[in-house]
Amino acid sequence: MERNLKNVLVISFGFLLLFTAYSGLQSLQSSLNAEEGLGVASLSVLYAALTLSSMFLPPIIIKKLGCKWTIAVSMCCYVAYSLGNFYASWYTLIPTSMILGLGGAPLWSAKCTYLTIAGTLYAEKAGKSARDIINQYFGIFFLVFQTSGVWGNLISSLILSQSSNQGEISEADLECCGAYDCLTDTTNSTGSERPSDSLIYTLLGVYSASGVLAVLLVIIFLDQIKSDQAETEKEKTPFWSTFLATLRHLKDKRQCLLIPLTMYSGFEQAFLSGDFSKSFVTCALGIQYVGYMMICFAGINSLCSLLFGKISQFTGRKLLFALAAVLNTSCIITVLLWKPDPKQLAVFFVIPGLWGVSDAVWQTQTNALYGILFEKNKEAAFANYRLWESVGFVIAFAYSTKLQVYIKAYIVLSVLVLSMLTYGAVEYLEAKSSPGTPAATKKENGGPHSQETHM
Repeated sequence: MERNLKNVLVISFGFLLLFTAYSGLQSLQSSLNAEEGLGVASLSVLYAALTLSSMFLPPIIIKKLGCKWTIAVSMCCYVAYSLGNFYASWYTLIPTSMILGLGGAPLWSAKCTYLTIAGTLYAEKAGKSARDIINQYFGIFFLVFQTSGVWGNLISSLILSQSSNQGEISEADLECCGAYDCLTDTTNSTGSERPSDSLIYTLLGVYSASGVLAVLLVIIFLDQIKSDQAETEKEKTPFWSTFLATLRHLKDKRQCLLIPLTMYSGFEQAFLSGDFSKSFVTCALGIQYVGYMMICFAGINSLCSLLFGKISQFTGRKLLFALAAVLNTSCIITVLLWKPDPKQLAVFFVIPGLWGVSDAVWQTQTNALYGILFEKNKEAAFANYRLWESVGFVIAFAYSTKLQVYIKAYIVLSVLVLSMLTYGAVEYLEAKSSPGTPAATKKENGGPHSQETHM
């Protein structure tokens, strides 16, 4: 096997193993560690640390350790979070959340740098276009990586479905489910009952082992990258200048107008994984169904991300943004009006399925929009993208335990309306600045769904 391709596959499957664990844990936090809101508080701290990390750490860590060891060390930060869940408390989960957040940005930056350098080196050797090879490498990576949400949630559902705590949920318990939840740590006495410690330890053991395997895979099989380009990466401008460039980019009116849309990406993902999973799925069906619900979301999201990337050149981004806004609005209205009932099982999956369709638009088209509008200043633009999306996550998880679901749904809906208004203003400015020229609709390769989501 060609050496560079082998390295691409090592990184791809390393991330698959690592995020199989993280995606499953993230989906369960609001239900598994519901006491005093510990789970969502840890996620809020995590994304706050990720925001700071994105601004400062990647250039320093990559310069000191190189791409391979930055990836390996950053992966250990994710393993620490899995281990912190074994004895979940404010003294274990909050510090490990901070560790994961600080390691997240160097991990993704090192991965992007490694694949870019590997693609460039192979292109020079084979006499091919560097852009084509790099796109091919990123395509392979995301093809493998995007399935992590499916595997992580499938593992959690299969293990937690063995719980002996399952049983019929009473009408009185169901009254505390849905948009007008009772704001208690455990929303009912049956569906939200914590699985046995042995099942939780089994699940966390599988997740921790998956993370350790990812670290070992990278350490043993990934080659250290060496090239003139790597040296150039090390000699980049000081880390603080990246932060200043990010702030300077806010002088662009279009960037300021895109802040609500970018933050909305964090709000809507946090609502589905934090609020819908707890107050609807866990409350009315049981925690073992959260994984299946997230599989529905992740699977449809991945397929639609691929589809929308292909068809955007024919439909244009405006039509796709309109579709996503209509679907998300419909889902939020349904959440506000619908009283969850275990007999209506299909609805528990239709909502996250449609949410996955709209989220695919938010991820692919917002990334593409940044790449197109700020083509000459991409680094600062995407730093702003990561910053404001993370701020959306932080805010949404921070107020998660303080407000009832219907209030949070209205907040998400309000941010969506504001996002569409400011996005429309951006399109108006673009049309005004280039009259007679159709808006570009090409697809730009962006970052992960989210982290992380998908982070």
